[in-house]
Amino acid sequence: MRDHGGDIDRAASRFGRADWIDLSTGINRRPWPAPENSAGPLSSHALTALPTRADAARLCAVAATRFGCPPDQVLPLAGASAAIQLLPHVLPGRRAAVLSPTYNEHAASLRAAGWAVAEPSDPAALAGADLAVIVNPNNPDGRELPPARIAAIAATVGHLVVDESFADPRPDLSVATAQPDNVTALRSFGKFWGLAGLRLGFAIAAPDLLARLAERAGPWSVSGPALEIGARALADTAWIDDTVVWLSEAALHLDQIVTPHWPLVGGTHLFRLYDTPDAPAARDLLARAGIWSRIFPWHPRWIRLGIPGNRAEFDRVAGAFTAAG
Repeated sequence: MRDHGGDIDRAASRFGRADWIDLSTGINRRPWPAPENSAGPLSSHALTALPTRADAARLCAVAATRFGCPPDQVLPLAGASAAIQLLPHVLPGRRAAVLSPTYNEHAASLRAAGWAVAEPSDPAALAGADLAVIVNPNNPDGRELPPARIAAIAATVGHLVVDESFADPRPDLSVATAQPDNVTALRSFGKFWGLAGLRLGFAIAAPDLLARLAERAGPWSVSGPALEIGARALADTAWIDDTVVWLSEAALHLDQIVTPHWPLVGGTHLFRLYDTPDAPAARDLLARAGIWSRIFPWHPRWIRLGIPGNRAEFDRVAGAFTAAG
């Protein structure tokens, strides 16, 4: 079993209660309002017909405008996770390097596909790899590399995958607008827009590589509802701008609550990472208040919290510390 957040059933089986606040994933808890948005309900076509090339092209055009790249460099997939699983099978070579510590699916998927994987902590150590992976901003510590630094790294490796799953509030960090030919950027839809159940994400790359990915993914790899909702949501610039402001302020508010108890290590607009005396004990302190968090088997002190979605959730986080004395 690979270690992940989102295992709320595990929390409930151990601690009981039904009213969990799941802060273990970094998924926006104030999602884009899909059921009641101003564009109206889903079309019957999205729900009853197989997705067409026109449906995918419509989403690609909107996504390309949002990401700042040509539409033929965008491929919708069933989540960024689908790209992570597919890329090891369509890129040449067998020596990979994943800038670490980071999201564990990258190294796991590469190893499952037969790659030899190094996990250096220094970006300079990626040089010479057939395939290198950088998560930017990084999960879980929020480490950032500017696009110029990433371009310089790309020049030293065969192919570079840049996972930008948490970059939607930070377009200044994205390589999509000026992407070297040997770079693939990955974008998540579920995290910033908060609709993880749609299983939608994007690979941004040269068209020939996207063709190989599409062939590997197979027909109808993205559902009709995901294509339609994704196109509407990515075009909703007012909601996007308002949400970036909300998350900026909410992340600071969470730090104000937590840092008197646990120092801040880093984070992004969608999660914060704190240093605790004992991570399992810290998780259990919050769990007794019905708040599920993310700890890491490879670090005994770190705990990651997503951003609460409203005043009541912030109050419960604050109350967990008050109750603990």
